[in-house]
Amino acid sequence: MRVISLRYPDIRIKGENYLLQPIYRHIASFLSAFKLVLIGLIIVDKDPFAFFGMQAPSIWQWGQENKVYACMMVFLLCNMTENQCMSTGAFEITLNHVPVWSKLESGHLPSMQQLVQILDNEMKLNVHMDSIPHHRS
Repeated sequence: MRVISLRYPDIRIKGENYLLQPIYRHIASFLSAFKLVLIGLIIVDKDPFAFFGMQAPSIWQWGQENKVYACMMVFLLCNMTENQCMSTGAFEITLNHVPVWSKLESGHLPSMQQLVQILDNEMKLNVHMDSIPHHRS
């Protein structure tokens, strides 16, 4: 972004979070609580399957025998899934409230050369549009 600031000193660069779909926020919140409950159950040696009259699966038994590894695995897998739910992948660029680049549409980030070229073209277009006389009807 320093290249952009040096080339266009009047451009104000502002980053914002792209809004998530509510379902993904809810899934991430659920996983956050689920992770803590699961780690707590592993640490205090409680079998939640017995509460439902079920036999504990072998992975739960492994987790009881390897508490540190099981807690780390639950923590890392849940965090990875939470992060995936919270990530939109958005990198949207607007200039004077006009969209000029969308990672959501293009599927990739622009290179610095592409970004400078896009901004050059938009700035030239804006200067050209400003120089056209406006007639009143």
